[in-house]
This record gives sequence, C-alpha cells and structure tokens, in this order.
Amino acid sequence: MDLVLEAADQHLLTPYVYPAGWPEDEPCRQLLSLFVITNLGATTLYLLFGTLSYYFIFDHELKKHPQFLENQVSREITYALRSLPWISVPTVALFFAEVRGYSKLYDNIEDSPYGWSGVFLSMLSFLFFTDMGIYWIHRGLHHKLFYKRFHKPHHLWKIATPFASHAFHPVDGFMQSLPYHVYPFLFPLHKVTYLGLYIFVNVWTISIHDGDYRVPRLLRHVINGSAHHTDHHLYFDYNYGQYFTLWDKIGGSYKSPTSFEGKGPHDYMRKLREK
Repeated sequence: MDLVLEAADQHLLTPYVYPAGWPEDEPCRQLLSLFVITNLGATTLYLLFGTLSYYFIFDHELKKHPQFLENQVSREITYALRSLPWISVPTVALFFAEVRGYSKLYDNIEDSPYGWSGVFLSMLSFLFFTDMGIYWIHRGLHHKLFYKRFHKPHHLWKIATPFASHAFHPVDGFMQSLPYHVYPFLFPLHKVTYLGLYIFVNVWTISIHDGDYRVPRLLRHVINGSAHHTDHHLYFDYNYGQYFTLWDKIGGSYKSPTSFEGKGPHDYMRKLREK
C-alpha cells in the first residue's frame, strides 16, 4: 500500500491537500491518507466491477425468482456502502503496519531469493493460503455463536447479484478479508504483485455472486465458482471456499452445484416459463 500512498502524496496530497509543514511520513497523516485511499479504492472497485458484472454478466431473469427480494439491488448496494468504511478501520491499521515496514513486502524482483519464479510461486501460495484461511473463517462464522450476529445479513440474498459481493456486516467482511492482509506479514511478496492480487480478490468476490455458472467441464469440481457459491447461499452448509473446492472436500462440506445437475435457479426459471 505504500506505493499507492507515495503516488497519492507525490501527485495530489502534498502539493494540493496537506499543509506544507506536515511531513509525509508523519503517522497521523499516513493513517488519515490510508483511510481515505482505502475507502475510495474499495468503493471504486466495488461499484465499477459490480456494475459491469451486473449489466453485462448477471442474468436479469433471476430477478423474477421467488427468492429474489423486493428492491434487493438497492438494498445490497446500501448495505455494502454502509459497511465498507467500518471494514476499512482495522484494514487501515494493517496497511499502516505495512507502510511502516513491518511486513515482508519487497520492492524489487531482485529482492526475491528466487527471482521471477519466486514472484510466481508467491502468487500461487497466496491463493492457496487465503483460500484455506477464508474457508475456516467462513465456516466458523456459520457457527451458532456468530452466525445470527455477523454472517446472517449476507445470507439475506438467496439469489445474489454482483452487488451482494461486499454486502457484509463489518465484522464479517473484515474477518473474511483477514487472510489477504496476514499473508504479507508471514511470507515475502512483491509490492506490485500484492496490489494486483488485492484487485483480483475483489473482482473474484464479485464474480462468485454474478450468477454466471460457466466453468470449463474439467474444472467444475476444482474451481469454486458462482454455481458453488449460489448453492452456499441457498443451502447454507455447503461450499464455504473462495477459489477452490479443496477445503470443502477435506472438511466434508462440498456439494456439487445444483445448476450442474439441471436443478439450479436458472433451471427453475426455465420451468416457470414453460408452464
């Protein structure tokens, strides 16, 4: 995040926003800047990719499904926009620790002990580490001690749209993002790669709520796509994973998506039209 902060300081904050005597490395200034940047970035990613997905990928026929709520899209957006600033508070604390040099993020490819191969391997390990972390956190949030208070709001959306992707209770949203932020404190990761992965995970979160169930046949039971996550919203106790089905299979919570068996929401709508 320090790359983004440096760019913001250089091109906007130092020349046009902050007093000339306020040093760029002063902690209060950094915290304030990170809070603004994080909120603007998260909101932009959510609204931009959510809107693109909603208008170009999401099947609007699903809005006629009996489990699609009245005014659901506006409710999803409102809930997400109210939650994002609160989610950003602990997130900014972790970004601040990164900026102050406490993480294992590095600037140059030469700083990786394995060069470009190390960068590539770190991308794979990031995906597998965060997939594992999110699986167990997500599954834990379904425990009766936490579900009603923190995770149930996200399950209001049985037939989700891309805008449901960030419509979480703030505690829920932060907890499920925690593995992304913990990773660079445990493992070396290139800074630009980290920014790219941060964008990717937000887009992926939107994609598994977009109602587009197309996955290459060979990967249907490997990739945790929209079909799997739709069944999670519908049937509650299955498919907690984020990218892959591995941990659901290990944890005994894997369910073959109903849409792959001709019993999904699209099939239900088709049968309604045929009546």
